[in-house]
Amino acid sequence: MSHYTATITWERNGSDFINHRYSRGHLWRFDGGLEVPASSSPQVVPLPLSDAAGVDPEEAFVASLSSCHMLWFLEIAARRGLTVDAYTDEASGVMAKNAEGKLAMTVVTLHPRVVFAGASPSEADLHALHHEAHECCFIASSVRTEVRCEPVLA
Repeated sequence: MSHYTATITWERNGSDFINHRYSRGHLWRFDGGLEVPASSSPQVVPLPLSDAAGVDPEEAFVASLSSCHMLWFLEIAARRGLTVDAYTDEASGVMAKNAEGKLAMTVVTLHPRVVFAGASPSEADLHALHHEAHECCFIASSVRTEVRCEPVLA
């Protein structure tokens, strides 16, 4: 079993908390020392109480799914003797009411574009590689959200 941590810190800094006039900006710290400015989404809490420059939880959710998928895709491609030169994914997520009527990330769609050195696999083989990566992805296996993968052919 593996254990992962993140430290999330926020301070009021004298703002009017009771009347909800406080900044939602905060900081994520990870075990390797990286610090990431974070905030609520400006789509959820209007500016200036949100910080558009900070990563919001919804963006992080989408990025986490995309990153996990990519890492598995690269591993599987390498095992199959396929050399990947570049991988880009313009992933997106949709916030909507779920079956219980609660706001949730209901769909995350990955749009991976993969550039191979030498010959590229067939479209069917590429989709099979992405399907296997999706089946291996720890994060996708951890959520109820439908996770779609729609590869973009290079």
